[in-house]
Amino acid sequence: MLVMAPSKSLQKLDLINTIQRLGVAYHFEHEIEESLSYMYTCYEEWIGEVDGNDLHAIALCFRLLRQQGYYVSCDAFRKFTDDQGNFKKELVNDVHGMMSLYEAAQFRVHGEEIMDEALNFTITQLKLILPKLSNSQLAEQVSNALKF
Repeated sequence: MLVMAPSKSLQKLDLINTIQRLGVAYHFEHEIEESLSYMYTCYEEWIGEVDGNDLHAIALCFRLLRQQGYYVSCDAFRKFTDDQGNFKKELVNDVHGMMSLYEAAQFRVHGEEIMDEALNFTITQLKLILPKLSNSQLAEQVSNALKF
């Protein structure tokens, strides 16, 4: 799937993320660069098309592009905030999305207040959620993310 024509699918982003986490991304450097370059050119359009409630998708795309050196706007996260600029409380029900937002916030740059708020919000909420997680693998992921 990675060597197929570039697309802006969430599946491709998940595949790139998995390849990188497995530590074998060096085998696919060209394909990853090509896919993320294409995603960068379509970023604004893709953000508009993605389900507005899919925090994981938006955070994953943001993180992968920033990690690859592409500067993309963090304004896409504004749809997850309330009128006071705080992240919506119902986001805590999406642990996978919260983890993705936490990882994306690690790639913030100076002056991105929404990303600073995202980091504070996710750290606080993930620490509160951690003791309640019944899925031991997810609990371990959250614990490791907060530790490192």
